[in-house]
Amino acid sequence: LITHPLPLVTITFLRPLRRTKRRWVITTIELEEESRGPFPKMIGELFNKASQNASIKYSISGPGVDEFPEYGLFSIEDDARGLVYVHYSIDRERTPSFPIRFDVHDRKTGAILDNSLFFNIQIKDINDNEPVFKVIAVDKDQEGTANSEVVFCLVSQTPELKPRLFTIDSTSGIIHITQCLDYETNRNFRLVIRASDRGSPSLSSTATINIAVEDSNNNLPVFTQENYHADVPEGKTKDNILRLKVKDKDSPNTPAWRAEYTIKKGNERGNFAIVTDPKTNEGVLSVIKPLVYSTPSERRLLIVVKNEESFFICQRGFVNMNVSPQLPEVSVSINITDENNAPQFNPPILKLTQQEGVMPGTKLVQYEAQDPDTGQHKIKYKVVSDPAGWVTIDENSGIVTAAKTLDRESPFVNNNTYTIVIHATDDGVPPLTGTGTIQLYLSDLNDNAPMLVTSSLTICEGNEMGPFHIEAEDKDSYPYAEPFTFQLEDALEGTEKLWRLGENNAVELFILKSLPPGEYFVPFLIRDLQGFSRQETLDLQVCSCPNGVTCEQRYSLKTVSLSLSGGAIAIIMVAFLLLSCEDEIVKQASIRKWLASRSWLIDSKIKIIYNITGQECYIPPIYYSP
Repeated sequence: LITHPLPLVTITFLRPLRRTKRRWVITTIELEEESRGPFPKMIGELFNKASQNASIKYSISGPGVDEFPEYGLFSIEDDARGLVYVHYSIDRERTPSFPIRFDVHDRKTGAILDNSLFFNIQIKDINDNEPVFKVIAVDKDQEGTANSEVVFCLVSQTPELKPRLFTIDSTSGIIHITQCLDYETNRNFRLVIRASDRGSPSLSSTATINIAVEDSNNNLPVFTQENYHADVPEGKTKDNILRLKVKDKDSPNTPAWRAEYTIKKGNERGNFAIVTDPKTNEGVLSVIKPLVYSTPSERRLLIVVKNEESFFICQRGFVNMNVSPQLPEVSVSINITDENNAPQFNPPILKLTQQEGVMPGTKLVQYEAQDPDTGQHKIKYKVVSDPAGWVTIDENSGIVTAAKTLDRESPFVNNNTYTIVIHATDDGVPPLTGTGTIQLYLSDLNDNAPMLVTSSLTICEGNEMGPFHIEAEDKDSYPYAEPFTFQLEDALEGTEKLWRLGENNAVELFILKSLPPGEYFVPFLIRDLQGFSRQETLDLQVCSCPNGVTCEQRYSLKTVSLSLSGGAIAIIMVAFLLLSCEDEIVKQASIRKWLASRSWLIDSKIKIIYNITGQECYIPPIYYSP
């Protein structure tokens, strides 16, 4: 009996697993073949945790970067952002994928800070290929024997070049290109292929293959002139001021031949634009924003040209599109020709302050216009808007002079401002005119006394005690207007017995006793804030109002029209007639005194109305002429 010892078992207690954050993070990189750009084009972004603790930079290497089959296809920004770019389109049928390597470095020392990240960039396919043939040879001999085994060889290549540009796989019959083809050198090739079996004796046959080379952009356009010149008038837009011609060795009317023009320098203000004529491939230069003439009058533009299709070169036998060639450029001299410009007032709106009351002949201002043209033209001035006819202007000097007294209270003055419009016309061909405006602000003078807003008042008998609101106005402004001071004039004896002003001494009138129907005159002296006064008389009508609202014409008021130039006789006659009426309110002596104190009535006309009570008193009109 053989007893086998039990195996020794060692149990190890493991610490719990901890999930750690990935040190590398990369977005999905998807790249479709035959992409049209624009290039360079960002296709992905990566991140390494080392960037949190150090100043880093990323690097990229491998096929598509610095190794066969493509060079300079991919790149990465040399900073901590980790942006991956592709620089030209790729053919998936030629290279379906690119295994590339990413590294993270210390920016100062260059040391690699983490394990490399290997990433396989897959090229997404598009339907860009027609079905093609490959060389196939069929041998009817028994399969699997030397008699049916076929091998291929390239017999000849026309034109014959050394080294040959084409090879053929002896087993599969697939034809390969050994280096870049040059369309400009050879556009067609003829290959003779032999297919032989391995029988004994060996039998063979030949086939001819014709290859047509398509053109691509391996030639830059070239300007046919070293510099260009054009004259452009100022102040105008103009199409097709200049056409720039180029030559290109690539096939006409292909993306490799069609030109794209760009203004590289001299168009900072956006005055110019250049487009390609699709028929001639010329660059058509236009002025799209008017130019301003100045000294010097020349502008220089630097224009560059490239093709629609990306430029490539053949490097180590393979296409390299990651190149930045020096693009052809040409200098264009633009001469701006001077055109007649309208004179310009400076400022276009002149604000001027002047006190009203300025007498005619006073110089107000010299308002001149400037000619922006290089050759100064003679300018003539003219007033075209002066509603009140207050000013004149010297046609040569532009001096504006008062022709009438300036009045702030004129209806042509708006908000204390009077507006004058001036024209300045040059003697250019054709003559051009500029417009200037003078806004004349008129400061006030105390040249207007206050006056009653309403000089008459009608009240119903029995409701005449008041107070009644009396308003005054003044055409002047502060401080030559309100607040006003009202004063009752003792023009007639007994005035103080009939009337009294309110406590505010401004706009309230009280009647101290009941008045019979009739017409009464209340004399006021009204002063403005500066004491400038005016004598005003309020015509107060007291009437009977049966309904308490509407006056009833119970009596007739007759007027006497007197011409008082030598009116002593007329006054005596009026006094005589008044004394003939009953129950007069005003005494005869008071009437005489009041009339005698009003010397200003002489040589004027006045309406004299006298009130009576009881029976109607009719005073016939008396007309007096000297």
